[in-house]
Amino acid sequence: MTPLRSQCLSEQDLLAYEAVRQSPVTVLQVGEGNFLRGFVDWMLQQSRAQGLFNGSVAVTQPRPGGKAKIETLAAQDGLYTLVVRGLENGQPVERQEIISVIREAFDPYGNWDKWESCAASAELKFVVSNTTEAGLQYRPEPLNEGQPIQSFPGKIAYLLHKRFEAFGGSPEAGLIFLPCELLDRNGDELKACVLQYSDDWGYSEEFKAWVVSSNRFLNSLVDRIVTGYPAEQAEGWFEAWGYEDHMLNSAEPYHLWAIEGEPELDELLPLRKAGLNVHWVNDLKPFQLRKVRILNGAHTLMTPLSLVLGLEQVREVMEHPELGRWIREAVEQEIIPSMPMDREELEAYAHDVYDRFLNPFIRHRLYDIAMNSISKFKVRLLPSLLHYETAGGRPPQRLVRGFAGLLRYYKVSQTADGGYAGTDLQGKAYTVRDDAEALAALAEEWARPGQTVAQTAERLLSRAEVWGQDLSRWSGLADALAAELAALEGAAVHE
Repeated sequence: MTPLRSQCLSEQDLLAYEAVRQSPVTVLQVGEGNFLRGFVDWMLQQSRAQGLFNGSVAVTQPRPGGKAKIETLAAQDGLYTLVVRGLENGQPVERQEIISVIREAFDPYGNWDKWESCAASAELKFVVSNTTEAGLQYRPEPLNEGQPIQSFPGKIAYLLHKRFEAFGGSPEAGLIFLPCELLDRNGDELKACVLQYSDDWGYSEEFKAWVVSSNRFLNSLVDRIVTGYPAEQAEGWFEAWGYEDHMLNSAEPYHLWAIEGEPELDELLPLRKAGLNVHWVNDLKPFQLRKVRILNGAHTLMTPLSLVLGLEQVREVMEHPELGRWIREAVEQEIIPSMPMDREELEAYAHDVYDRFLNPFIRHRLYDIAMNSISKFKVRLLPSLLHYETAGGRPPQRLVRGFAGLLRYYKVSQTADGGYAGTDLQGKAYTVRDDAEALAALAEEWARPGQTVAQTAERLLSRAEVWGQDLSRWSGLADALAAELAALEGAAVHE
């Protein structure tokens, strides 16, 4: 079958492709993976389609291992198909689009001169990245002139130094960095790394001052599930489309990009003007809070209990007649009221979350979400729970039920290989992946003989080294948990 190339394009898509080839590269993209291609490049495509963005993208990979994808993308003339599918307002949608905004794709390890030439480009305005959290870290390495820098932040320090030299330190030559790594204050972290490499490599004080004063390292928060190559459907689609696409990508409809920067920046990168869910804001904290407490909180609330009950996937939980209702009620009646934000806005966000959880094209395994549930609980759910203690109220029933499910999931004992395992209510064994000290503490309490469920609950709550505080001080919490645990086990005493 014919591979996707410009010759495969319809007349309309070919016009868009050729227009990109005539457009300057204004965005350097460090990251060839599914996420940026299903998020940033898709957004730029929407903006171009509306005549709002007249630039193009050069893509390069952050690690040598990405060379094969870069070569494949280049062989396809920078083209690939994105299929967006899932639920919008409860209704199924499926949209196919050829993304043509990428003008160049190159390997910096095999073509370091190309990386250097980007530094001297007057048209370059933005650098976007997704190198994973591990990629956005400072790792000492030597500077060997003419040799590729291995780390992503090191490459940026080198790029900026070359740019500083090429433009004589002009303030107008500064770039805007939009890191998409899932790291708190990712822009601040990138700037700190660049300055550290500048110190290591003996770059001048004038250069470092220019980095700080003339470049923008914007903290951002991204949210979209990009599921990548849909192997089960690909061959059938290729037959229908008449071409084969080795860079085929897929994503859910929902998308969010919150960027700490003044709204006027949308004139330079007109994404919000294009109708996209992009927000230029003074503070990311409200966006982070609602994601952590609602989306992540609902995941952590449902997962341990559902695993104990024998369920396997998020969608399965949401479609369950009793558990699905419990999750929605917990979010709307107990989590949202604990948050100091506009209720209508939070409820609208929650309904988007439900659509995402119910997406029939995403198989989100509960067991994968369950990893490190103790630390997740402390960040995502405990603040909502403790809101009611601070207010002098009773423990909220639905959150307590989820907490009981967590405790029951962590009813574990040590295995011969040093790990920890438990069994669900049907007797099926599972391995728990979490902090070894926390697992040992909880296993110790569950193993004490001759206690009532209420006594066990109180002792579990008292382990401050697990929860970061002694939760047994909250009068009524242990009894409420005991009632939920007893209902799960169908007994009031364990041996």
